[in-house]
Amino acid sequence: MTQLNTAALGALGNIAVPSYDRTAVTPGIVHFGVGGFHRAHQAMYLDALMNDGKALDWGIVGVGVLPQDRRMYDVLSGQDHLYTLVIKHPDGTLEPRVIGSLVDYLFAPDDANAVLDRLVDPATRIVSLTITEGGYHVNQVTGELDTSGLEADLEPGAVPGSAFGFVVEALARRRAAGIPPFTVMSCDNIPGNGHVARKMLAAFARLKDPALADHLENEVRFPNCMVDRITPVTTDGDRSALSETFGVEDGWPVVCEPFTQWVLEDDFGGVRPPYEEVGVQIVDDVEPYELMKLRLLNASHQALCYLGYLAGYRYAHEVCQDKLFVGFLLHYMTEEGTPTLPPVPGVDLDRYRHQLIERFANPEVKDTLARLCAESSDRIPKWLVPVIREQLAAGREIKRSALVVASWARYAEGVDEQGEPIEVVDRLRDKLVERAQHNREDPLVFISDPDLFGDLASDSRFVAEYTAAVRSLHEMGARATLESL
Repeated sequence: MTQLNTAALGALGNIAVPSYDRTAVTPGIVHFGVGGFHRAHQAMYLDALMNDGKALDWGIVGVGVLPQDRRMYDVLSGQDHLYTLVIKHPDGTLEPRVIGSLVDYLFAPDDANAVLDRLVDPATRIVSLTITEGGYHVNQVTGELDTSGLEADLEPGAVPGSAFGFVVEALARRRAAGIPPFTVMSCDNIPGNGHVARKMLAAFARLKDPALADHLENEVRFPNCMVDRITPVTTDGDRSALSETFGVEDGWPVVCEPFTQWVLEDDFGGVRPPYEEVGVQIVDDVEPYELMKLRLLNASHQALCYLGYLAGYRYAHEVCQDKLFVGFLLHYMTEEGTPTLPPVPGVDLDRYRHQLIERFANPEVKDTLARLCAESSDRIPKWLVPVIREQLAAGREIKRSALVVASWARYAEGVDEQGEPIEVVDRLRDKLVERAQHNREDPLVFISDPDLFGDLASDSRFVAEYTAAVRSLHEMGARATLESL
């Protein structure tokens, strides 16, 4: 058995390893939020460039700001920041590849100054983010900054503790030193992620220094992008499979599906890696692609996860091998999601919809419904509520979208149809569960939260569809409810 590290690379004969000299790689990107998705996606594209002998001055320095990030720091530090990316093909084939584009990882709670030094270094030309939808501190109703969780960083002279705190303080120091600002590249599943990042960071900066906020809004570039690759949580079974099949001990490999897509707006403050040479779509306008992904892929994940879980399934592939659920998903995508989309250049939407079902049905990925059901309060308002609003405004179909919201409300009650407890994972868990437990006596209680649903509870057409769906889920269950459609 071989422990993954630099010295071991020459002994890994049956695994692809970096073909470049990692000692020649210098940092150019600082990334906040090094999780499975970043390592399966952005870091993978950069590694591919480096394998072609390019972008060697664009090494990634990861930054963890949360207490739970210490584990990632410990694992990566012990492996010389190498890790294994394992592509899981539907036929059961595993395709491992060691990624070397991550050259360092800083745990901010241990040394905030080291993070700031790296951010201020002129060699850092891009700061990228995968900090989850909730990491942007957006009030879901007003669209303005919600400072909850940022209070410490707003204190005068505070040592940064959040991604927002570090980015804004670093931009202030670069400005004071006459160093051009870095580009901020959001890679999270948010419509107009670059626009959102600019707006929220500027609002945060304005509370500290209005002149800095003006500099940020006028001088810092925030390209929008759309990212796509299903990346389930790494399990002990994944570690064992890598060890037993390929003889590699990796403390935190990452697994993913074969499909990957990155559509990136060409809006950088200076030079950037030549991403287009490894399959990234560089475009002038990302919005059509991101809406396609958010309202078809991401919203469909929500459409399958609650109903599937209530019906007794635990994995996405189980749901998408059931014709009843597949029919429901395709009808949602065709009749409700797709009508809200602008034209998407170069994409056959019918093929894309069926390709999504094929991807969801990959039995080797083993994407858990629990993962898809988590943090719904950050997802439904961004991915599905806009579809409902547009469909209502146009007088079009909403019954499947209403059922998805109802299935979330039913899931949040905390018990499935077999009477087994459900562990609801959400930053608003207590409020959601408390409301959901009154669904039977007050069918509008769950959707009466304006922070999540705005005024949908006062829309008679939506209320009729939603309350009928909640009642059916209670009386008939998820499967019979789908059959009744």
